[in-house]
Amino acid sequence: MSVARVTEITSSSSKSFQDAIEQGIARASKTLKNVEGAWIQDQKIVVEDGTIAAYRVNMKVTFILAE
Repeated sequence: MSVARVTEITSSSSKSFQDAIEQGIARASKTLKNVEGAWIQDQKIVVEDGTIAAYRVNMKVTFILAE
């Protein structure tokens, strides 16, 4: 039987939402073992001087706990 845990993280990118997601998952995988998936809970942008300065995502990452 497996037991999973969910942790919430925020990731940011100056390129795109996709890049923010990929960076967040890559970083989470360095710290958390057995990452199984993620749910993108929220997306938002940071605007500076009328242009998009950053893309941010809040995600819930699921990982399986080691036995």
